[in-house]
Amino acid sequence: MDVVIEVRDARIPLATTHPKMDSWLGNRRRIIVMNREDMVSADDRNAWATYFSSQGIKVIYSNGQLGMGTMKLGRMAKSAASTVNTRRREKGLLPRPVRAGIVGYPNVGKSSLINRLLKRRMCPAAPRPGVTRELKWVRFGKDLELLDSPGILPMRISDQAAALKLAICDDIGERSYDFADVAAILVQILLRHPAVGSEAFRKRYKIDVDSDCGKLFVTKLSVHLFNGDTTQAAFRILSDFRKGRFGWVALERPPT
Repeated sequence: MDVVIEVRDARIPLATTHPKMDSWLGNRRRIIVMNREDMVSADDRNAWATYFSSQGIKVIYSNGQLGMGTMKLGRMAKSAASTVNTRRREKGLLPRPVRAGIVGYPNVGKSSLINRLLKRRMCPAAPRPGVTRELKWVRFGKDLELLDSPGILPMRISDQAAALKLAICDDIGERSYDFADVAAILVQILLRHPAVGSEAFRKRYKIDVDSDCGKLFVTKLSVHLFNGDTTQAAFRILSDFRKGRFGWVALERPPT
């Protein structure tokens, strides 16, 4: 590959990068795509853009479903790897298309991004992890070839806080976590979030928030709406967050 396009979830940019990514890429040029830009606030986007810019990393915000940011990505990928054909000409070789590999965790939107870039459905895509199962090259015009790849996760995620965020944002399979436990953690995060707080829960579910204990709230909601079924209550909370019912908020902010 001449350039690597790493797709991350804009809500959790740190939790959606593989711990070995830097060592794998070596000196290859990298572009970070913060997908699902519509799911975070303008303040969140600006904060992360400033953070990555300070590290000399090129960042693009995109919405793979609507195609926002895709044309800019195509131009940036070609520009980042422009030296490839310069060197080939110096060696007397014919120019070739720039090869860009698209990598990232499951369900962060890699295939949707490619389909929007190509303006046609070339790669299978669905709002769940594990749809892409094999490597696939696709051509974008005469100058760029894109490699779609399956999402890859560490065999073990040692950072449990990151694992919880992946579950909250639906970036790992549902069979790998307990709905009630993850929803309880989400409630605690949102209760402490300056853009959400307890009032958002009162308005949404028409019940009082008695404490900052997420598990107690899940139980209370299950009695209020689901005849004591905590799994159903937990799924409702997670689904509401993923659909922006509490507002579009990032769960991570840049390190200080």
